[in-house]
Amino acid sequence: MSSQPLLETQNLGRKFGQLQVLSGFDLTVEAGEILGLIGPNGAGKSTLLSVLGGSVAPSTGKIFFEGEDVTRKSAAWRARHGIATSYQIPRPFVDMTVLENVLVAASFAGALFGHQAQALAVSSLERAGLTAFSNDPASSLRLLDRKRLEVARALAANPRLLLLDEIAGGLTEAEVPVLVELVRSVAASGVTVIWIEHVVHALTAVATRLLCLTYGKILAEGDPQEVLDSPEVRSVYLGMAPDDENEFSAAAAKTKRARAQGTNA
Repeated sequence: MSSQPLLETQNLGRKFGQLQVLSGFDLTVEAGEILGLIGPNGAGKSTLLSVLGGSVAPSTGKIFFEGEDVTRKSAAWRARHGIATSYQIPRPFVDMTVLENVLVAASFAGALFGHQAQALAVSSLERAGLTAFSNDPASSLRLLDRKRLEVARALAANPRLLLLDEIAGGLTEAEVPVLVELVRSVAASGVTVIWIEHVVHALTAVATRLLCLTYGKILAEGDPQEVLDSPEVRSVYLGMAPDDENEFSAAAAKTKRARAQGTNA
C-alpha cells in the first residue's frame, strides 16, 4: 500500500487585497479520513475549502492530490479527477427533477454519458436516500432533502475526496442525524471527507481527526475530543467565559454520546 497522502498542501496562502486569510498552511490528509474543520467566523475555513476545490486560486503554496500538483487546475478539472464539493446553501436546478439534477452532475462532473451516467445518477440518489423523490421537481424538496441532493450531486462526480461546507446549517436537531449518517455511509464506501461545520456535535460524531483554524492558521489538531477540550480552542473558537462552562460541558457530552452511538451502529 502506498504511503503517499491523498491530499497535501505546502505553505498554502491566500490574500484578498491586504487581508491575509490563509498563511503558511500545511495540511496532510490520508485516504479514508474524515477530517473535521472548526474555527470562528473569519478563520479561513471556507476559503480553504474553496482553494482545495479550485474555485479560488491560492496566492502562495502548492496543492498535491494523489501526488500530482493540482495547484493551478480548475474546479471543473478537479471535479472530473476526484475532488467534489457540497456547499452550505443548496442551489439545485429547480425546474428539473431530482434525478435530472444528479444526471447533470454525472454527465459533466462525472464525465459519463448514456447508460453509465444514468446508472451513476441512480446510485448516487440511492446513497443519499432520495430514490423516492427521483421524479419530483427539485423545487418541491424540503431543506434537508435539498442538502441531501447537493451531496448526491457531488457523489455523481464519483469522487475520492468530498469537501463539505457546513451542510448541517439550518437543520433542526431532529434532522441533523440524517446527514451524519449520510456522511458516515459515504466515508464507509471509501470516500475521504473534509467537513467544515458549526454544528460541532454532528461533526465530531463522525470525524476521525479534528482541526481548529484561527486567523488562517492551525490552532489545534488531533483527536476530536482532545481538540474540543483544549483551553485554547475553548477560548478562541467557542469564546468561553467562566459562566459558559456548563453549556460547553453539555455540548461535549452530546459529542461523546453521538460518537458512542456511531460506534454501536
